Amino acid sequence: MTLQKKATIVSSATATILIVIKLFIGLLSGSVAVLASAIDSVLDLIVSAFNYFAITKAEQPANKKFNYGKGKIEALAAVIEGTVITVSGLFIFYSAIKKALFHEPLERLSESILVMLISLGLTIALVIFLNYVAKKTRSMVVKSDALHYKTDVLSNGAILVSLVLIQVTGFELIDSIMGVIISIYIIHSAYEIIRDGVYILLDASLDEEIVESIKNIILEEKELSDFHYLKTRKSANTNFVDVHLVFSPGISLMRAHHAGDRIEEKIKALIPEGEWVINAHLDPYDDSEINDMRQQVKGEMD
Repeated sequence: MTLQKKATIVSSATATILIVIKLFIGLLSGSVAVLASAIDSVLDLIVSAFNYFAITKAEQPANKKFNYGKGKIEALAAVIEGTVITVSGLFIFYSAIKKALFHEPLERLSESILVMLISLGLTIALVIFLNYVAKKTRSMVVKSDALHYKTDVLSNGAILVSLVLIQVTGFELIDSIMGVIISIYIIHSAYEIIRDGVYILLDASLDEEIVESIKNIILEEKELSDFHYLKTRKSANTNFVDVHLVFSPGISLMRAHHAGDRIEEKIKALIPEGEWVINAHLDPYDDSEINDMRQQVKGEMD
């Protein structure tokens, strides 16, 4: 079993434990913040189970139907996860406003505080583990899961502080105020997850720093005259690079091929733990203007 899959199983198990204890105490105490946190944990469990499925599909090798593999299913999973998180944030916001309007009383504050302490400890441990897996595997699904649980750390901490303040001051409106703040933060975090997933689905280029490094590597090759049509994208743990390398007309195919190999090896070293698919087209002269004119004429004819 891969490390990514193990991470989703650990996330699911942790979410299950948190659901049981938060839901039980939340219903007894009537705390909208604790109940909202319990609902968030239910969504965590659903998302973690879906992530396991997504990673399993993404790891399948390329075939005749899916020539580039199914890596983009991770980005799709991130978009779905972000959407689920947004819905949970909106529900927490609604619950907080409703509690503030109807002035529902809080009970069993001591038990609620203990539950949130346990939740905070478990969530912090999970975030540390998920960050380790995300850094090691560069999996977008695990990265999204880690970001999600980071928001849980902050929300659990905020809920814990609010419960302590309520116990000390007796000002129960703090519960609703904290619920609103947590919901806004959750929705903001979900936007970032959705954005990153959509970028991959739309074949956005690799990070600007990586693209600049690729350009520098190409320009450092002495056998080259120039390059054009550099395109990059990412799918799951695979980085794709397409480029036209321009050589002098008299160069042998063997020398041009070796130069291309050197460039590819240096590019792969930028992210050694990642997978790379590099397609370098070898040009004996700069044909970019001619190709651009052909495309323009074709577009006018269409």
